[in-house]
Amino acid sequence: MPLAFGWQSLSRTISMVADMETPVEIDFQGLEPDERVRSVIAAHVRQLEERFGRITAGRVVLKGPGGRHRTGGLFEVSIRLALPDGREVNVDHTRQNDERYSDLPFAINDSFKRARRQLQDHVRKMQGDVKTSVGAPVGVVVELDPLGEFGFIETPDGREIYFHRNSVLGGEFAKLAVNSHVSYAEEIGDKGPQASTVKLLEKHSLKR
Repeated sequence: MPLAFGWQSLSRTISMVADMETPVEIDFQGLEPDERVRSVIAAHVRQLEERFGRITAGRVVLKGPGGRHRTGGLFEVSIRLALPDGREVNVDHTRQNDERYSDLPFAINDSFKRARRQLQDHVRKMQGDVKTSVGAPVGVVVELDPLGEFGFIETPDGREIYFHRNSVLGGEFAKLAVNSHVSYAEEIGDKGPQASTVKLLEKHSLKR
């Protein structure tokens, strides 16, 4: 079945990614393989990796609508991804009677939004499990300057705050990576809230 949909809303996303290096299998069922679809999925996968860390394996299944199919005229998108530390994503249920799923771009976008929420829930749970001796808040590094001068931390309440490499205790800025857990103190700087006395939390400190 050829794909003929309005992809204009996804053109910006497609342009972000040329090739997908992550080992994610894309399975077209009842659909002709389409490179635009592959590019859109690659962009979504890349965005998840930038936010939550490298995806080690995964499979995305796209099922076309059909008269004998249980969803009638709706597309189905199932997503299964594996990440380090035992984290998993499993999106495998098309919302019944949601006519928006008759549009493949919407079905793909909405399914990856649900995948992102699963990973966000995992991060929140991990943050809730962290114990610190002084009750300092724990955040997750979401962005690092390529030149190694600064970064941004997502706070437990969902904000992103700036920190400078000099704020990282023990000179451990180079050990930080996206998705690293850190404790920090927040203060008001010249440009608004920022993190100071940032401390990298070792993996063993994230366990009870």
